Amino acid sequence: MSPVQASEAFVHPALFYRGEQEYTQQTVSFLKEGLANGEPMAVAVPGPNLELIKNGLGADAEGVLFLDMTEAGRNPGRIIPRVLRGFADAHPKGRVRIIGEPIWAGRSAVEYPACAQHEALINAAFEGRAVTILCPYDEARLDPEVIADARITHPTLISGDGREETSDAYDWEAVVSRYNQALTPVPDAAVFSYEAEELPAVRKFGVAQAARLGVAGERLMDAELVIAELTTNSVVHGGGRGTLAVWAEQEQVVIEVRDAGRLTDPLAGRRPAQHGKPGGRGLLLVHYVADLVRLHTADEGTTVRVYVSV
Repeated sequence: MSPVQASEAFVHPALFYRGEQEYTQQTVSFLKEGLANGEPMAVAVPGPNLELIKNGLGADAEGVLFLDMTEAGRNPGRIIPRVLRGFADAHPKGRVRIIGEPIWAGRSAVEYPACAQHEALINAAFEGRAVTILCPYDEARLDPEVIADARITHPTLISGDGREETSDAYDWEAVVSRYNQALTPVPDAAVFSYEAEELPAVRKFGVAQAARLGVAGERLMDAELVIAELTTNSVVHGGGRGTLAVWAEQEQVVIEVRDAGRLTDPLAGRRPAQHGKPGGRGLLLVHYVADLVRLHTADEGTTVRVYVSV
């Protein structure tokens, strides 16, 4: 890998690796370049890979922020605001260098669309900023479709032996659009259609359903926040009414709100709220407390589907 100068724009390479040796060699090389340049550095990858990087850096690991991505980035929608921007915004002078591995072999098919959109939206979130974010992909364990998407969401590609090339498939907006998938209603969900005057009733209904399905303690408080924020957004930004649905799915409870609003900002909920744009503060809070957020928006309306662990 070649050093990146602080004056250059946002840099977002994908690293395609096979095995621990390639992973360690390339990630440690990337960080040592940052160390030589005096750049603040953070590493957010799954736990076992954290240990590989720490051991590879040795004494140089001191001063690097390490985060387990399976915890900090369990919900892909909070990686940009809480992990990446959280670190970059804390170091506004000079270039910042980050390793972020949001997609690993344990990610589920339900989670993956949000992961792919996250990787695409990084390009919009950091456009023009002196930030380098390296995203490793395990070629031996991830599906070919995931690797193909990585070639579309990253302008630069790095192989396991360190060779770099420009992606001829780069088109991050295409991935955002492709994974803006319609979310089919669930037949056995408990449903409540509401307007402004019924906000207290729909919130009470939603919390009761979540509790009935096993959500308790702090997670029930999180569910209550999700319901309050999403139903309020429907009344304020979604045509004055909406439909709440709640159901159980494996070991999670799903809270879904449908309304007639349309999100025009692809980064809504993934950065600090902006005045005049719907889906800002409320959706950001939802991303922070949820295990997963799936979202579909179109001319006819928006569906937000939130997963909360039991």
